[in-house]
Amino acid sequence: MNGARSPADKAILLLSCPDVRGIVAEVSHFIFAYNGNILYSDQHTDSETDTFFMRVEWDLEGFSIPQGRIRAAFEPIAEKFSMGWGLEFSAHVPRIAIFVSKLDHCLYDLLLRTREGELRGDIAMIVSNHEELAPVAEYFGVPFHVIPVTARTKAAAEARELELLRAEKIDLVILARYMQVLGGAFVAEFENRIINIHHSFLPAFVGAKPYHQAFERGVKIIGATSHYVTPELDQGPIIEQDVARISHRDAVADLVRKGKNREKIVLSRAVRLHLEHRVLIFGNKTVVFG
Repeated sequence: MNGARSPADKAILLLSCPDVRGIVAEVSHFIFAYNGNILYSDQHTDSETDTFFMRVEWDLEGFSIPQGRIRAAFEPIAEKFSMGWGLEFSAHVPRIAIFVSKLDHCLYDLLLRTREGELRGDIAMIVSNHEELAPVAEYFGVPFHVIPVTARTKAAAEARELELLRAEKIDLVILARYMQVLGGAFVAEFENRIINIHHSFLPAFVGAKPYHQAFERGVKIIGATSHYVTPELDQGPIIEQDVARISHRDAVADLVRKGKNREKIVLSRAVRLHLEHRVLIFGNKTVVFG
């Protein structure tokens, strides 16, 4: 399911490097010298580590370097400043796989936002360890793959999942309340390309029935956290978070309702930021350019 629109072709450069004089001037001159028009530029310096971060995008209409040669042309500047960097192009529509179990609220939200063009990506497949959400996939015209997972079959199941992702050239995996922990080999193959939604404002209540635990503790806020998946469970770099207020009048059902709404909003925000190349990973943190 493709929710892509056709904006003017743009290049998006994300970089980080030691903070020294002249970085902005050099990057800007590179774009100007080849007839590029900067549409957006933002930067940040982490004072504790003296690290500079920058995101810049420019219009490729009239840019005198062909897309396929821009990376090579920029490489001398990257080497000069010891940059970690990446270059993306708006013409590329990322291919997405959504992993789900039985809960449908995040899945519906992602499908609808993509259909409306709010999320610019192509949902190529839905993968689940249960049959229940097959009708949702059928309604939206998205291929649905059921791959049961048990402790005994986990390795084989993940191998099958990876085969599907490779065959469909998937760029991003979204865990939309997929109730399985991914293995190390899976995570390594899609490093910084798996986004999860956690039903808490991390760190918080762990284990089963988090909203029941929160209710029993009389909490005043509940929240949701979207993060990149790493081998350490729920410890990956955080992309987006939000909270909802709770009062003594709220029952467990109210907490669940409010929590699900936060999960949908936070996950969709995180996915949008990733698809628009607005996230720079720095250690186990992120720099997010709004």
